[in-house]
Amino acid sequence: MLRTLYKIARTGVVSEPAAKDAAPALEVVGERLRAALVRRLSRSLAIRQVDAGSCNGCELEIHALDNPYYAIERYGVRFVASPRHADLLLVTGPVSRHMEAALRAVYEAMPEPRLVIAVGDCGADGGEFGVSYASCGGVASVIPVDGVVRGCPPTPAELMRGILEVLEIAAGQPK
Repeated sequence: MLRTLYKIARTGVVSEPAAKDAAPALEVVGERLRAALVRRLSRSLAIRQVDAGSCNGCELEIHALDNPYYAIERYGVRFVASPRHADLLLVTGPVSRHMEAALRAVYEAMPEPRLVIAVGDCGADGGEFGVSYASCGGVASVIPVDGVVRGCPPTPAELMRGILEVLEIAAGQPK
């Protein structure tokens, strides 16, 4: 244990500092997101995330939404474990054949009105994997999709913008 502590003391901080110019733009998107939530739901937004066969790159960026830098929960967005409590479904990856029925079951378990966002290039159209014996392709080939956030993987800020766009469209608000 002491050896590990000495190594940490010798090495110091190795993480990169946060980008100074990105914080104001992030706050603007966050406040617009909070306003859209009030217009659309009059409460917080509950998100259920499903990995339908991805490489986990998109999941890492989705998990970053909950870290102290992005802290999406301060804008009224939270992640839930049950689709029965979710308003929005974030689906990552090309839908693999063995996840097709499970994804439909999660979608059907969500209460109306439900929103679905396909995350990443794979979620949009199957990406590099496309349609094959093992893959159904994009999320839209299995369940209805309200929005797509492209990227390989998309950044947390792009995910926030994508959620905002879907909420504004669903509420009938212009971009």
